[in-house]
Amino acid sequence: MKKRMQSVLVSRRSPPAPSAPTERWPLAEPFSIGALRLENRVVQAPLAGIANWAYRRQSRRHGAGFTVSEMVASMGLHHANRRTHDMLAVVADEHPVGIQLFGSDPAVMAEAARAAAHAGADLIDINMGCPVPKICKTGAGAALLDDLERAADIVSAMVRAVDVPVTVKMRRGMRAGDARPGEAARRLVAAGAAGIFFHPRAAVERYDGRADHRITAEVVAAVDVPVIASGDITTPAEARAVLEESGCAAVAIGRAALGNPWVFGPMASGGAALDVSLADAVEEIRHFADDVRAALGERRACAYMRKFYPWYLTGHDVTVVEREAIVTASTLEDAIERLDRLVQGRAAVAA
Repeated sequence: MKKRMQSVLVSRRSPPAPSAPTERWPLAEPFSIGALRLENRVVQAPLAGIANWAYRRQSRRHGAGFTVSEMVASMGLHHANRRTHDMLAVVADEHPVGIQLFGSDPAVMAEAARAAAHAGADLIDINMGCPVPKICKTGAGAALLDDLERAADIVSAMVRAVDVPVTVKMRRGMRAGDARPGEAARRLVAAGAAGIFFHPRAAVERYDGRADHRITAEVVAAVDVPVIASGDITTPAEARAVLEESGCAAVAIGRAALGNPWVFGPMASGGAALDVSLADAVEEIRHFADDVRAALGERRACAYMRKFYPWYLTGHDVTVVEREAIVTASTLEDAIERLDRLVQGRAAVAA
């Protein structure tokens, strides 16, 4: 995650340019995936180890029209693993929400889909995009793109198991050279997928280079269901360009929103990018941390939030020593107190 975030964090060090005013902002328009109607075309992307209900709730509060969970192991649900089952938690005010599942056994994935729907998911997403070797070696994630027959069997089994829409998150393929993303998407839609979340890099490319959304346009042309584009979309202008140039139905925002939930509102409305002060960032951390504590418990919440502090503080006047003290704080309260002192100190200097 650190390597992937580097270019995103660099772009935050200067105040973002305001969005140009426009009479019509296409991302503000509603759209549907199957029978599920979504209020705008900006989606919070599923992020492994990140997108619990606290994170999703924050994304909705800042303007995302739809949110999707971190990926949940179908085998963990099958074996009644308590922590895996806890990842299905959905809170009342975050609807509509999707739950993303991963696995390689059609029957087990169908069972997991029923569990997710019972937990409150409005949509079930299948991970066929994760490039991590420990996932792919089990036949799950992006490895399913090398076994389209099994991939289609998983989709059809899950569609039969639940009454909510089933979508697929996929990449270009395992390798760029032999990838046929349009053909893969057609197979999955024929099996019953109601939508495709698409990232145009191949799995072996991980996050190298730039996402080529001309490939996204090929997938859009190949299927008659909504395609949600992801990959290197960090500003309202980039979001609109991808939407209009690829013909996709919506965009999914991942890394750009880490420590920067304010990105969703301008993307969804076409309004000016917000100038977020250090005080604003600390107040948001406080609000977010309260939900994270409720979602994960005190100990796990403290470890989880350590990833977020540097993301929130990028672009603000915080020294390396000050940031390190916050990241290594032993409790959430200690970290928040240190952040409050930073704000107070900066205010005193300004006065």
